[in-house]
Formats: sequence, structure tokens, C-alpha cells
Amino acid sequence: MPKQKYYVVWTGRRTGIFTAWAECEKQVKGFVGAQYKAFESEAEAEAAYLARYEDYLGKASSMGRWKLAEVKPYLPSLCVDAACSGSPGRLEYRGVNTENGKEVFRAGPYADGTNNVGEFLAIVHALTWQEKHNLRIPIYSDSENAISWVNTGECRTQLKRTPKNAILFALIKSAENWLAENELPEDKILKWDTGSWGENPADFGRK
Repeated sequence: MPKQKYYVVWTGRRTGIFTAWAECEKQVKGFVGAQYKAFESEAEAEAAYLARYEDYLGKASSMGRWKLAEVKPYLPSLCVDAACSGSPGRLEYRGVNTENGKEVFRAGPYADGTNNVGEFLAIVHALTWQEKHNLRIPIYSDSENAISWVNTGECRTQLKRTPKNAILFALIKSAENWLAENELPEDKILKWDTGSWGENPADFGRK
């Protein structure tokens, strides 16, 4: 049996929350400038309807689910994520403020990278960014591989060197050197619980 979905219509013939696509479609089909999106729970839909369509444009419908969870991520905190078009491919990564989604750093694009390399570099970038700003707050990543690599101080990528990705390998070496010279605080880097909290706030929305 298909899972129940909830459809939010911000702009249409009628606005509101609809529990059937047929009803939602009546409000938006052929309506110029219609704004609508499907959500997996009534609570998410209600929260979205009270927000702006722009807050969800190009993002997974589960973005922001953590605000409704019984057990929430620690705040204040940073979330990091990477996006890679192909493997290897065009790579970029960023870090955002968990609470409001505001971007605090972004790097790339870099040629001939992989998502795991980006996730690793993003965590170390977050660590160095915090050191620069004299902060000690949790960092969330949804990559178990990257978290493991950071904790061991070694990026165990199988990525092959090419003339195009020399800068990435230079960044990896710099990150490993920083990890070797600095002791990580306990429980500093945490796994983002995608199942309970939805998409990582730093997600690029390209899935």
C-alpha cells in the first residue's frame, strides 16, 4: 500500500494541505506560478505551510524534519555535506549553521573528485573554521566513512590522481597534517541521523 503523502499548496486555485494528489493537482495544474510540494508527514506539511515556499525550493521534502523530532540534534552546531557530479566528477562541499541553514563556508568546485573526499574535507574545514573563530560546537556529517577517516587522521580514498585533481590531493595532505597536529575533542564529530531528522541541512538538494 502506498505511503500516505501530504501536499502543501502555497500558491494555487486553493491553498492549504491536501491528502490526495488528485485534489492537489486540481489546484495547481495549469495555474501560472503554482507553488506546491509533497511531504511524508502531516506535521512536516503543517510546518512547511506556515513557512515560505522558497525555504523548500530545490530541497528534499524531509529538510527540517529534525525540528519536529522528539530527540533533536545538539544546538548550536554545524552541518557539513558534499556534492559530486559523477565519480570521479565535479566536487564541492559546504558547512551550514544547523539551526537556520545559513552557509558559513563553501569550497569548490574541484575536478575529478569523489563524494567521500568532499565529506572528509568538509569536516576538517569545519574544524579549522571553528578554530579560527574560537568555537567548540558539534559538527554533524551523514558520512560514516568521512567521520571514520577524520577520527583516524587519514583519508583512505581510492581516488586516482589526475592532472585535474592535484589541488584536491594537496587539500587532503593539508587536512591530514592538521589532524596529526591537533587533538580532536571527544564527541566533536557526530553522525547526522537522516532517518529521524531528514536530510542534512547542508545537503545541496541535487539528489
